[in-house]
Amino acid sequence: MALPYRELFYTSQDGLRLFARDYGERTSPGTPIICLPGLTRNSKDFESLAVHLSAAHRVICPDLRGRGRSGYCENWSDYTPAHEMMDTLDLMGAAGVAQAIFIGTSRGGLIVMALAAFRPNVIKAAILNDVGPELDPRGIQRIAGYVGVMETPATWDEAAVKLRMMNEREFPNLSSEDWRAFSRRTFAEENGAPKLDYDPKIGTAMRKGMEAAKGEIPTLWPQFKALAHMPVLVVRGEYSDLLTAEIVARMAEEHPAMKTVVAKDRGHAPFLDEPEVLAAIDDFLATGIA
Repeated sequence: MALPYRELFYTSQDGLRLFARDYGERTSPGTPIICLPGLTRNSKDFESLAVHLSAAHRVICPDLRGRGRSGYCENWSDYTPAHEMMDTLDLMGAAGVAQAIFIGTSRGGLIVMALAAFRPNVIKAAILNDVGPELDPRGIQRIAGYVGVMETPATWDEAAVKLRMMNEREFPNLSSEDWRAFSRRTFAEENGAPKLDYDPKIGTAMRKGMEAAKGEIPTLWPQFKALAHMPVLVVRGEYSDLLTAEIVARMAEEHPAMKTVVAKDRGHAPFLDEPEVLAAIDDFLATGIA
């Protein structure tokens, strides 16, 4: 069975071999879309959305360094949004894309904001999925508590159960089949069993960064303000412990034209296949942006 995407390999400036899924036609009439995943996530998270959008757009979904099929860094200190931002520019060069609509989930959204400050002309519009220039410390502490230290499940059934135990508060209405599908997006497979799909040193980098900050989580308000003259849509999970409604309200004050949508019965981070979210994305892209 043919894959719905092409495999795109490219090289970072510091020599890592990186991978991306490349959906849709290169000659599609719509502006290309680049989907950047969360801290330990990868291109699999965007599969449903990418197939949906590829009818009118070329959609590129990278595995960031140390995730999925991309190469791992030797040093934990090379896992930073700054490195990943430069990798994104390398991806655009390799793919022949000069400007794109960016969709960033969590960590991916931080990369989009950094890119807006560093190279704003490459962004035509931005969709930020459950992330903003300021983050709730509760969510940061929760993520830091498991990233890079979670034991790998022995079976796929155990993987689904473990994910449900960890995330049921965030996703209270998922079916057993949904949790199995979630586990397939979360883990890779080796000899028929699940295996970790990211470099554990990413967790080390996160915790080292928190130690260096001495409990003060840096904010990205100047970087977010660099998006002020671009169309922006913010997706927030109804139960998110990372992006609060108060932060979204302040973002709207800074960017009055910003659009928002709440993903019902979702925490951090929405899957972007929720009906209300898909409708908001389609409307956003239909307002002359694409």
